[in-house]
Amino acid sequence: MAISQGKSTRSPSGARNVANRGKRKSELGRDPAETRLDAKRLRKIRTRGGNEKLRLATGNRINVTDADGKTKVLDILNVVENTANPNYVRRNIITKGAIVETAEGKAKVTSRPGQDGVINGILI
Repeated sequence: MAISQGKSTRSPSGARNVANRGKRKSELGRDPAETRLDAKRLRKIRTRGGNEKLRLATGNRINVTDADGKTKVLDILNVVENTANPNYVRRNIITKGAIVETAEGKAKVTSRPGQDGVINGILI
């Protein structure tokens, strides 16, 4: 069943709102990407205007920038912490703000892998 982001059928008091029209395609929502730690796999999503958005379904490399401003690509060993959801650590799901372990230490994810299609981060 589709995820609708349209107006609610209930008012704040709990009364039923009568819809004066049906659902629109522009009100359609999608399931979260939930990027997992594995070999890189992208998913193409058709967006408004026929454009495409790349969703990172799985990924195992991160573009890390250090304090000097130098960026290098490192392998992600595992997910250490994720403030979005504590269960994401067990499932190795990477979101913005997640702390991941790399060969050069811990890194904080600064990009949104489900929106951008890439994992960027900074060393902490």
